[in-house]
Amino acid sequence: MTTELVSRQARVLSVGDTTYLDYGAILEKREGYGPQGNGGNGLLLHSALAVDPDQGQPLGLLWQKLWNREHRAKPPANETRQQKKQRRAEARKAKRARPFEEKESYRWVEAMMTLEQTVAPSTRVIHVFDREGDIAEVFDQVNELSHTGVVVRAAHNRSLDHDPNRLWEKLEAQPITAYHVVDLPATKTRKARKANLAVRFCRVQLRSPARLGTDSQLHVYAVYANEVDCPEGEESVSWMLLTSEPVITVEQALTILRWYGYRWHVEIRQPQYPHSHLPLYAEVA
Repeated sequence: MTTELVSRQARVLSVGDTTYLDYGAILEKREGYGPQGNGGNGLLLHSALAVDPDQGQPLGLLWQKLWNREHRAKPPANETRQQKKQRRAEARKAKRARPFEEKESYRWVEAMMTLEQTVAPSTRVIHVFDREGDIAEVFDQVNELSHTGVVVRAAHNRSLDHDPNRLWEKLEAQPITAYHVVDLPATKTRKARKANLAVRFCRVQLRSPARLGTDSQLHVYAVYANEVDCPEGEESVSWMLLTSEPVITVEQALTILRWYGYRWHVEIRQPQYPHSHLPLYAEVA
């Protein structure tokens, strides 16, 4: 098992990623599928891939979760505009009131809690999340776990405690400590290229939302990497990475950047069959 393999190491990365398995083109929609995206129909698969922190070598899957969304109830016939507005407002209120454990975003914390229990305490598991994982509960939960850390790409320009600046403004005011070149893989919207990143870092305390209570202390280190001399016509790279791991030297900041780059090692695909009744599979790129 992968958990046994990584338990022999002092430290391992767990790269988290969610894949939308869209079977909207299937003529006979199988039971258990649900809505997703823009008219899609299928399943959601969240994976935690173990990656060697020094070489970036994938080691195997640590955990997966598969689920489907429920179809929305059809609106009442002859619904007025006011009734529609009220129905949607009530639905939003009910959605916000759901326990965190019942929300899709719980998968990020669930992966952390599961691997805390299944991987040996002698191994520190550092979860690497993209912007979907930027939720306050992730940073709150890591404080409760003994051998778990996180590296999360920030999606929100959060308020800070004891500081008038928000997250981005705080990091933009820090001095550039290094320049670092990364290889960007090709995507649907860009060609593969090298990017020269200006690196800044400092320690911050994120303001805890009221839902977490007054005792929550969200201390993290922020590493901000912003591309300089971006080629004309290309979108510049800008990463704001929040981590539980100490970043007090340039070498530590560059390590966080390298770990985040290992996210590209995991890619989940579904078989492209017109009537897909075959098992799903996970392909490690």
